[in-house]
Amino acid sequence: EALACYMLRLLPGLDSAPIKRTRDQPYIDDASSLKIVVDVGATYEPAAFRFDHHQRSFAETLGERDFSKTKLSSAGLVYKHFGRDIVRLLCGDLSPEDVDRVYFKIYESFVEEVDAIDNGVHPFDCDPTQIKYRYGSTGLSARVGRLNPDWNEPASDEDARFARAMALAGEEFDATLHHYAKSWLPARTIVRAMLESRFDAHPSGEIGILPQFAPWKSHVYELEKELAVDKTLKYVVYEDASGSFRVQAVPVAEASFESRRPLPEPWRGVRNTELSAMLGIPDCVFVHASGFIGGNRTKEGAMKMAEMALEL
Repeated sequence: EALACYMLRLLPGLDSAPIKRTRDQPYIDDASSLKIVVDVGATYEPAAFRFDHHQRSFAETLGERDFSKTKLSSAGLVYKHFGRDIVRLLCGDLSPEDVDRVYFKIYESFVEEVDAIDNGVHPFDCDPTQIKYRYGSTGLSARVGRLNPDWNEPASDEDARFARAMALAGEEFDATLHHYAKSWLPARTIVRAMLESRFDAHPSGEIGILPQFAPWKSHVYELEKELAVDKTLKYVVYEDASGSFRVQAVPVAEASFESRRPLPEPWRGVRNTELSAMLGIPDCVFVHASGFIGGNRTKEGAMKMAEMALEL
């Protein structure tokens, strides 16, 4: 509800709206006063500004694109009905298509996790005792949870604690929105140009060259579908912040550690002159132990590494 309230206060006329935290059902149901009710009241009725998800009959999801599996929390309900308005208000002059791109990306990368955790949905289908490491303890939901009083201290300053929770959730929401609107979205044009010119980079069409570094991974998958790419991209070559060049294997999915075609196993963990001698390519810097990325001091060297990896 902290995130839900923060997002509502971003809307015109609601920036200083008072927040009353209560479970008093007669007050909640009293239609004589104008209010927006979130996370309490056992009613989901958008026309009446009622946004609760705790009732037994509730099964609402975002319901667009592929987002039909995760039940919404109060934050997800507010985002479903007002998220596009918030994107338009805070991101300036975006086309309707770009508003949708940012809207769905924020849901996928931020809001859906809040929904899932609030509704007790695991991120994967497996025995939870078999996970390899503890996850979730650094996420937003866990950090907001730590603002509650400890079990052995008296409950106090609930409104002040909620205000801190709203500020924490809001800061993260703002940063996410800024990233996708101001960094991720403009990169789409660069990645599209890379894909359209991939046969100029290499006859196979499986190596792309970025003219400048940009967030490329999530755009690749969407644009490959949009452009009906028959042979998917395997490597992306780009200049890094130090002026050297990287050759990076494209993951099988955006969040995956598995690559479509990792750099060859004998190269992994080898560095500098030893790597150059092994490959017969000058100026090699490294290949990561997992094979997902390598480096060379020159663009030509990085391209040769990608070409050789493609042939092996």
